Amino acid sequence: MEALTLAQVMEAVGGTLIGPEADRNQTVCEVCTDSRSVPQGCLFLPLEGERFDGHSFINSALEQGAAGCITARERESYLPGKFYIKVRSTQRALRDLARYYKEMFPIPYVAVTGSVGKTTTKDMVAAVLSAKYKVLKTEGNFNNDIGLPLTLLRLDHTHQICVLEMGMDHAGEIDYLSELVEPDVALITNVGDSHIENLGSREAIFAAKCEIFNHLKATGTAILNGDDPMLATLKGKLAQTTYMVGSGEGLDYTAFDIDSDGASHISCQVKTPHSKFQADIPALGTHMIYPTLMAAAVGELYGMEADEITRGIRAFLPTKMRMNVVTCPGDVVILNDAYNANPQSMRAAAAVLGDAKDRRRVAVVGDMKELGPSSAMFHQAVGGYFAQAGVERLIAIGDLAKHMAQGAVQAGMSQEHVSYFHDLEEAKEALSREIRAGVTILVKASRSMAFEKIVDYLTAQTQK
Repeated sequence: MEALTLAQVMEAVGGTLIGPEADRNQTVCEVCTDSRSVPQGCLFLPLEGERFDGHSFINSALEQGAAGCITARERESYLPGKFYIKVRSTQRALRDLARYYKEMFPIPYVAVTGSVGKTTTKDMVAAVLSAKYKVLKTEGNFNNDIGLPLTLLRLDHTHQICVLEMGMDHAGEIDYLSELVEPDVALITNVGDSHIENLGSREAIFAAKCEIFNHLKATGTAILNGDDPMLATLKGKLAQTTYMVGSGEGLDYTAFDIDSDGASHISCQVKTPHSKFQADIPALGTHMIYPTLMAAAVGELYGMEADEITRGIRAFLPTKMRMNVVTCPGDVVILNDAYNANPQSMRAAAAVLGDAKDRRRVAVVGDMKELGPSSAMFHQAVGGYFAQAGVERLIAIGDLAKHMAQGAVQAGMSQEHVSYFHDLEEAKEALSREIRAGVTILVKASRSMAFEKIVDYLTAQTQK
């Protein structure tokens, strides 16, 4: 973040400067919302949640070195040498400050949303653009009403393009984020069943994703997955320029001759309106053609040549716990896809594991959350995906995962090759028995299952 005076901060948030030693000309160069890690001289902005109120930690943050704070609460006393800016809502202040600060940087803003693959697509787009430009991107999945403003506050005058991920689990949230960003380019990866418990139907999910267009600039561009049946209906419907990507006929950006080595890479031929080239993608799964094609479309939109785009694709690195290939001693490979899961991403993961045909394939899978009344059906279907992929072993962990085990058996897997456990402790013995030469183990479940603990356990077992 570049320096802002307190006068600018007050203008941005509509606040009042209070405190015995307040100086409107004082500057701050960083905003912090976490009192556990307070940079010296920062502006502390306490947030309110269902189970906490950051206002309780204002004094602690100031004592650790914050220069001052924004507060929506009256203070009984003021620490000497610190400033206080009074506002009505600190969360609104964060949004308003981010909007004000963003306007200082008239660069292109690329926004990515979708049910599956948002983070991977964001990372691929940023990797491609970074072959030519200085790019700021969302780190991890800082993709909500807190993370996105904090990302914007990391901008500086060296940045030439900003790539932002937008997440949601309720209607209206993408509209809220899109209004803040006013993107130049909007990408939707697909429409799936994530958060169907909250939204009620896939049609409602589609409508929620399309909120990104509410604030897409009139001169902007939409880049959509043309293989997705719902997104395909938008062809020719938007006022903005629209590009469709995928493997189907009649699309603007297409991939063909897709080949996987089953270990760490896939390759394909890419055809665009302007060129044709081979893409060597350092990631697993044929579904990787979609982030690759979207990145190629964004790259060409901003004047990149094929050699620059392919160089960016080769430089792609997935975010942690997104199909990370972990090579362990004793010829054991762990596919760490533990960050999150839904029916569509589980199907893609099953296909990736199935491609490792010269190895023993083991799926360690767990609950998928927020799937509503059809949850059991979705879990059973996922079990079927792994059976159809030809995996040799399925270990299901979690209350809902028992339906995956049932689905795998119903789809033809032998009962002796399918196990169900309530939690990690129960599963440890079965997991340990799978550590052997030539095995590839996929680990995947919803975020709340914290399956990175299973990755850690398996990795430790390979060290013995």
